[in-house]
Amino acid sequence: MRRSVLIGAILGILSSGMLVACQSRQETASSNGASPTTGQAGNNKRLLLVTHSGGFIHASVATAEEVLKQIGPANGFDVTCWRFTEDPHRKIKGKDGRERTALEIYAERFRASTRLPVELEHCGRINKDTLKKFDIVLFFTTGNPVTKEELHDLREWVRNGGALAGTHCATDTLYSESVYGELIGAYFRGHPPGLQKIRVRVEDPKHPAAAGFTDGMEFQDEMYVFRDAPFSRDRLHIILSIDPTSFNPGKNLTRADNDYAISWCRREGQGRVFYTSFGHDPKVWRDERFQKHLLGGLKWAVGLLPGDDTPSGKKGNPQ
Repeated sequence: MRRSVLIGAILGILSSGMLVACQSRQETASSNGASPTTGQAGNNKRLLLVTHSGGFIHASVATAEEVLKQIGPANGFDVTCWRFTEDPHRKIKGKDGRERTALEIYAERFRASTRLPVELEHCGRINKDTLKKFDIVLFFTTGNPVTKEELHDLREWVRNGGALAGTHCATDTLYSESVYGELIGAYFRGHPPGLQKIRVRVEDPKHPAAAGFTDGMEFQDEMYVFRDAPFSRDRLHIILSIDPTSFNPGKNLTRADNDYAISWCRREGQGRVFYTSFGHDPKVWRDERFQKHLLGGLKWAVGLLPGDDTPSGKKGNPQ
């Protein structure tokens, strides 16, 4: 009897110790600004990364997947990746007369650029039903990742409180649908050859997406120049831009207003849109400055961090 009592007492002490230790770990995590259950379902925002590339396939989409899955959970995002968003079973007849599925043909192209496979598990359709499963959609896309009907669903989802973000070639997407250009904020016009080292102008240093950069900081990537429309400072809140004295777009890409925006945000109904043109070079995705910039924009888009989204107005680049 005494042995049973003694064993019970020991087990009680051990149990209490384990509970205190667990609570201590949770309190430590909270004091560091992290959730004690970071990465577990129900706590983080649900981010969908779409890398469907009907046009040019950037090798860096593989790095984007890797980096976001690595840093996302600890920063409030559980990441799902869709590499193909068309009907994977659609039959296509090739030049040799042989029928193959759209997925088989696309998978060959995607693997050639990224070394990643595209299986059914990497596929998904963007529509009003699937969007219910996510808090934010991040486009790193070219071509037409959605149909006209799916684009309508996406816009309505954003207007009702969803969040859309884009990186780099998200503006080199859906040229035939002006609704998308107005939603994301601009369409790609072109870029000078290769990578360019420019000086970054931080136009809103208080915005979360300005994190990682200071005014005048040098940064290297492929630099986009945007079409005159629908790009407009009357519609967009510019966060980062290129110091035009550090950038030579070439004769064919020079803008009359000398306005070379890099990153912006805007409201769409009750929802939010964030975009950054950085992300071409795989090295950029591993750069802590870019990661802070991107995460700041994503957190603003889902309402985790406050930030101004008032359109910058007709003022051109600050002098």
